Amino acid sequence: MSNKKLYTREEFETLRKESAKAMTADQELRRDALKVLIQADYYQWIHQTNWFGEPILNLPQDMFAIQEIIFKTRPKFIIEVGVAWGGSLLFYSTLMEVLGGERIIGVDIYIPDDLKERLASYRKLSERLTLIEGSSVAHDTLSQIKSIVEDCREVMVFLDSYHTQDHVFKELELYSPLVGNGYYLICGDTIIEDIPEQKHRPRPWGPGNNPKTALDQFLKENDRFEVDRELNNKLLFTCNPCGYLRCCKG
Repeated sequence: MSNKKLYTREEFETLRKESAKAMTADQELRRDALKVLIQADYYQWIHQTNWFGEPILNLPQDMFAIQEIIFKTRPKFIIEVGVAWGGSLLFYSTLMEVLGGERIIGVDIYIPDDLKERLASYRKLSERLTLIEGSSVAHDTLSQIKSIVEDCREVMVFLDSYHTQDHVFKELELYSPLVGNGYYLICGDTIIEDIPEQKHRPRPWGPGNNPKTALDQFLKENDRFEVDRELNNKLLFTCNPCGYLRCCKG
């Protein structure tokens, strides 16, 4: 007869939380994981995942973290700023097809016509998608979004567009009021603060000027949001360290 311990679900959840907390305290492991991420970036690692044939420019572990958030909070609206190739919009729509929800809004300064056609071709998954082409911080863009969500605050927002501190801070200020108590505002690519300047992919952002520095500034001035530390603890590989914010005030 096996001596293997059989955990109850409650015991297993406690074990997972304790293990994740210990993992995030293991600085050597964290440094090794960051080194892997930095080296793999030279090979476009974060661009290698698809959903329903469309690329998702994010790590699978981050997408599973977002899945956990959506399952737990059941937002009626998901707003993604930064559409890219649209794979993540289809990912959210797949989850909404199972869990319920009203609409997914994708915002980008440029959305190619062929991408619009592809995203419109996924039958039920396409029915929930609304694309808004324009600057994420433009008054007209915000007006269109507000006309869709109206007074609803059962909203999840994922900011993943232009990554300078000034731009992301403006997005945080503009989009955070849309998120109600218990729902999430996700600030993407905070990892930029922890990695060397990407000379292989020159960008106007880098250490000292990026989403993480914008987030730090935002959290100093806004007490409605807190970092979900429990979620953050278990993300060994992530593009969004400390970027998963939970609204803790109405």
